Amino acid sequence: MQSRLYPLAAALVLLQCVTAKPTLGEVSRPNFVVILIDDLRYDTFGFMDHPFIETPALDKMAQEGMQFTNAFVTTSLCSPSRASFLTGQYMHNHKVVDNADLMRKGTITFPQILQTNGYETAFIGKWHMGGSSDAPRPGFDHWVSFLGQGTYQPEKQKINVNGERVARKKYMTDELTDYSIDWLAQQDKAKPFLLYLSHKGVHGLYDPAPRHRDRYKEASWRPPQTMANNLANRLDKPMWVLDQRNSWHGVEFPYHGRSGQSIEEMYKHYCEMILSIDESLAAVRKSLKEQGLEENTIIFFTSDGGHLWGEHGLIDKRCAYEESIRIPLLAFAPKYVAGGKRCDAIVSNIDLAPTVLELSHSSIPKEIDGVSFAPLLQEPENFSNTRKTFLYEYYWEPSFPQTPTTFALRDSNFKLIQYQGVYDIDELYDIKADPQETKNLIFQPAMQPIVKRMRKQLYEELKRTNGLAIPLGFKRNHGSNQRSPEGAKRAEFPDRMIAPAPE
Repeated sequence: MQSRLYPLAAALVLLQCVTAKPTLGEVSRPNFVVILIDDLRYDTFGFMDHPFIETPALDKMAQEGMQFTNAFVTTSLCSPSRASFLTGQYMHNHKVVDNADLMRKGTITFPQILQTNGYETAFIGKWHMGGSSDAPRPGFDHWVSFLGQGTYQPEKQKINVNGERVARKKYMTDELTDYSIDWLAQQDKAKPFLLYLSHKGVHGLYDPAPRHRDRYKEASWRPPQTMANNLANRLDKPMWVLDQRNSWHGVEFPYHGRSGQSIEEMYKHYCEMILSIDESLAAVRKSLKEQGLEENTIIFFTSDGGHLWGEHGLIDKRCAYEESIRIPLLAFAPKYVAGGKRCDAIVSNIDLAPTVLELSHSSIPKEIDGVSFAPLLQEPENFSNTRKTFLYEYYWEPSFPQTPTTFALRDSNFKLIQYQGVYDIDELYDIKADPQETKNLIFQPAMQPIVKRMRKQLYEELKRTNGLAIPLGFKRNHGSNQRSPEGAKRAEFPDRMIAPAPE
């Protein structure tokens, strides 16, 4: 079977072949600005009726552009998700399995295709696919990045600008924004461009810009309903979820106490960090408008994953619960996007690459797993050619052994979650009736036809996309596997897994 990852020679041939599609008459190609945030969940905005956060620029973009209300990532982990945005492929095809993996040589990204088709391209921000190098990557004429996760504060830090390491000057979000605005100011209006602004914010540990620190210190925060360790929240939950409460990614021992903060304190700092992201968006939009580029530029604002803040007793992401896999997705462009609209179609991060390629009149390689949502930008209610389901995958990491290999299939009504390699139970949720995923329906007799259908659909999607072989990351040590002696003890097997006593 032909590999879905190109060797370098084949990649070069492909790039020579993927040229702009012929069109009738002169069709101007839009510019693109992709703003990718780290760990920004779908509901931490004023326009989502958040109880205290202030996001005027994001609220304005949602009001003037299009808000996708059912946007997801196919893997909620930084590097795999970022690779999926760039390649349009599932993790099992691009093979960036964890945050230590380099993107394989010869892998084709949509910026490479745009560059070959005459676009000026810039990458500014967090690359993170392999933290050992900040060197410029293929597909970009302009490069500004840093090693691994980078740091928020600039002291004694450097940043790679087109191969030269220069001293950092500002808070990370502000500095990346300045580099972006400077690059936009140099663009020739006669040549289309792509700016890929990939923020470090709002990844933990949580360090707001000094001007925003403690703005929400006195704000009222209510723990989510499913955070409590009570009988209702434990009923028919997998044992691994109950055990993870007392772990690196659990509410009882978060990050093994490294932050020195409570869940509430961390969450408030997380919200304060979003303020600099909002200001960044405002600055980029202002720059585009001042230079007369706004009309022909499509802006996509999104995130590489969600984040749990106590839901199901968990923090971080990785798992297939809604707070982990749902992301914000906003689109704005007066010429190309219907303004003031909401789109409820299911879209995912692997769909961005084919969408940009279609809008730029470029051919879409057959190796892309995603589906273009370009038609929805003008007709948000026309679901005829959109995806009806999406596949979620996460592969067990040695560094963070709390979360098992996870597969999920979600449609507009239900979500099936399956676990691989653990002695445990699966989950089924009625998302419409139970958006907080409080009642696991996997054992309900009336639900068995749905379980059977979705298990088959999940398997068939993995099979169709060459995803039946599980990729493995390198095991360096035992990982962050400690537990607090004061925390919850190991979960017991549920009654449903206990066979009746022999007569």
